[in-house]
Amino acid sequence: MKILAINPGSTSTKIAIYNHGEKILSETLRHSTEELKDFENIIAQFDFRTNIIKEFLSKNSHSLKDFDGIIGRGGLLKPIESGLYKVSEKMLKDLRSCDFGEHASNLGGIIAQTLSKEADCDAFIADPVVVDEMDEIARVSGIPEIERISIFHALNQKAVAKRAAKDLDSSYEDCNFIVVHLGGGISVGAHKKGRVVDVNNALDGDGPFSQERSGGVPIGGLVKMCFSGKYTLAEIKKKIKGKGGLVAYMGTNNATEVEEAVTAGDEKAYLIYNAMAYQVSKEIGALAAALKGEVDAIILTGGIAYDKNHLVPWIKEQVEFIAQVLVYPGEDEMKALHEACQEGLKNREIIKEYR
Repeated sequence: MKILAINPGSTSTKIAIYNHGEKILSETLRHSTEELKDFENIIAQFDFRTNIIKEFLSKNSHSLKDFDGIIGRGGLLKPIESGLYKVSEKMLKDLRSCDFGEHASNLGGIIAQTLSKEADCDAFIADPVVVDEMDEIARVSGIPEIERISIFHALNQKAVAKRAAKDLDSSYEDCNFIVVHLGGGISVGAHKKGRVVDVNNALDGDGPFSQERSGGVPIGGLVKMCFSGKYTLAEIKKKIKGKGGLVAYMGTNNATEVEEAVTAGDEKAYLIYNAMAYQVSKEIGALAAALKGEVDAIILTGGIAYDKNHLVPWIKEQVEFIAQVLVYPGEDEMKALHEACQEGLKNREIIKEYR
């Protein structure tokens, strides 16, 4: 069983090839600012990215005809339940229109479908960021016109939660976890017996501040800033997502650089980096309450979880009284995509339809 996994990002497209469950080739195809500058939007990059993938496959002697399934990273769709979905015309329409939001991951299903036609196989997506399993009580915001919504690192959170359950000799459906994805955005989810019943909207910068997102800032101050006349809507949005968090305080979205500054004795770096760990810990504590204290493990994942010297120990120190802390650094999204596709090809009854 040969499977192609595709994960489009803002400046790269990751691809991986699996054969009989083993990864035989993976590559991150980088896209420079110069290459992307003439495209008016993400969807306009479709032909460019598709052709680069086809050229890479040809260069490495892999024919599309040899694949049994192709799976792409799921994009911004309407809220759906967790699982594996076959790419449909309805899904393609919503991905192309960007009615639910524009993100590079929208290209995942579109490219997968195009390549699958040449390969004569099915195209899928799995656990996109819009997976919604929230309890109704978690949706209430305090302003009737604004509902809390579920947008988070569903693919990686679900994958590591299942891995942790296996490591604990249990099943995902029998465990309660708090999973923290530490990346460009930080999402913290309460996983209750196989469902993410509460989670911050990491896309819009809710929750803890991160490398480039503001987090849940004081609302009064934000409202005053919005109506000060000093900023446009676009500039405010950029302060929340893109130029918030570590970028705003330290001038970099590279957590490793901030970590190095802390090690070198930079007092400001220490305060800001420690504050990020503090906010993550507070969010974990809040979700421990949402789970009524019944937490089997707290799971740290994502790129910043590689920091064994500062951030991870700081978080552990504050939350280990709640439950044991398990660390799975990095993102294993390609493996998660492959495993979802492989399971669906073996058992087609689990494949869901996007409506």
